[in-house]
Amino acid sequence: MLTVLSLVRPAITEKVAAAADWARVIGVDGSADLPFGLRGDVLLTYPWSCPNLRALLARGVRWVHAIGTGIDRFPLAELTYQHFTCSRGGSGVPIAEWALAVMLAFEKRLPEAWINAPPADGWNRGERGTLYGKSLGVFGFGAIGAAVAQRALPFGMRVRACRRTATPADVDGVELVANLAELVAESDHVVIAAPATPATRQVFNRSIFAAMRPGAHLVNVARGALVDQDALREALDDGRVATASLDAVDPEPLPPGHWMYTHPRVRLSPHVSWQMPGAIEVLIDPFIDNLRRYAAGEPLTGVVDREAGY
Repeated sequence: MLTVLSLVRPAITEKVAAAADWARVIGVDGSADLPFGLRGDVLLTYPWSCPNLRALLARGVRWVHAIGTGIDRFPLAELTYQHFTCSRGGSGVPIAEWALAVMLAFEKRLPEAWINAPPADGWNRGERGTLYGKSLGVFGFGAIGAAVAQRALPFGMRVRACRRTATPADVDGVELVANLAELVAESDHVVIAAPATPATRQVFNRSIFAAMRPGAHLVNVARGALVDQDALREALDDGRVATASLDAVDPEPLPPGHWMYTHPRVRLSPHVSWQMPGAIEVLIDPFIDNLRRYAAGEPLTGVVDREAGY
């Protein structure tokens, strides 16, 4: 019988056990000594390390699955012969909705447009933008980037994307561009949806911010490590970036008193764009599907490229 060692919380472990009643699913404490004789074929874990990860891997584990889309906090060097997968793209729907929500908020001047007294400039005053006819640049065109594009196109936006490979876009109406500088130069909104890897660390640096269309809106739903935050502050202060809507920063959580909490051009959220009713179930379903595949000897989905880092 296939044995799954689960480091995730009991409610998720129970869901896996109910869906795969033909397997043995054992909940494990990631910080306690392992029971004598404990062995398993599969390790289900969060996308970060735990104190006894190495010991668990030595108990016969041949496949590791991380719940989550980003695995930049997982110690890949600890893996040897094990297969490694993640729930890639599982949060595409809520994250894409979040990206569209903050873009609309930027254009419609929300929440600034709400009033609680007669406005000083009178009714029917002020300027509001629109997504219609605007250009969206998506950096990183995996499942999440594609989900953003699919929702932006019906608003009448021109959608362009930049990805690591030259693989054609699988969303009709999306134009691929060769490099990031070209992408940001013609984008009114820029959405960061790429994984955090050594190759993408602080890829949004001074030269990229200098290349951006003046007054652009930056949205980060990926990882804070992709942005040089000192360079971002300079770009916000001089108006090159009109607003930065940031759901991911570096470090997380930000320490008290950090400049991002109070900067007038920053819209900061505490890494919540992935949340929706049933969000955890959406992330665990790819593992349950993969568990069936593994038992049947079929190829796994969501396989992580260890060299690329995602």
